[in-house]
Amino acid sequence: MIKLVSVSKDYIIDSEYTFHALKKASLDIKEKEFVSIMGPSGSGKSTLMHIIGLLDKPTTGKVYVEGKEISQITDDELSRLRNEFVGFVFQQFNLISKLTVLENVMLPTLYSRKELDFNPKDRATSILTEFGLGQKLNSRPNKLSGGQQQRVAISRALMMKPKLILADEPTGNLDSKTGHEIMELLAQLNKKEKITVVLVTHETDIASYAKRIIKVKDGEVI
Repeated sequence: MIKLVSVSKDYIIDSEYTFHALKKASLDIKEKEFVSIMGPSGSGKSTLMHIIGLLDKPTTGKVYVEGKEISQITDDELSRLRNEFVGFVFQQFNLISKLTVLENVMLPTLYSRKELDFNPKDRATSILTEFGLGQKLNSRPNKLSGGQQQRVAISRALMMKPKLILADEPTGNLDSKTGHEIMELLAQLNKKEKITVVLVTHETDIASYAKRIIKVKDGEVI
């Protein structure tokens, strides 16, 4: 599904110093897998996630998504692939405070360039109801608990029927009990809906929900 071949990512700092965030990282993530990317702060795991999620391009190396090498496709095609192929879940939730819960979840459909095979409002309502938020459709995010906000974020990630969910420290702002509830939800999406899940974390107990753990240290996949 996603393949990285000798991927490196460099950042030039102050025009003099080059920081090597990733060093010839290679990995293969198969369809329907649940994978954790684990490593300490500064290890390169977030950079790796950004490249897997098509948010960034490598300095060197190749990235394949469903057999396509991303350097061979246009920026418009890459944007469309990012919108329709990947659903993102972040530590900070990244919900828009001025929008209602329902409007936040419907947001990805506004950027879609393809004809949708579903009614956005109906789909958003259905997902939110399934996640126990049917009574919160018209609420603002700041009126919700942390766990409820993360459920809204996961609902938004599911709107475009993605094949892949990328979760970057999704339990980082939650208490232990709520964090495990969110992880159970992601595990169920992987098991029942067959959605590929890639989780980035530094917590061993959270990483253990995955069926495979990829460890990153000093920019290298070890």
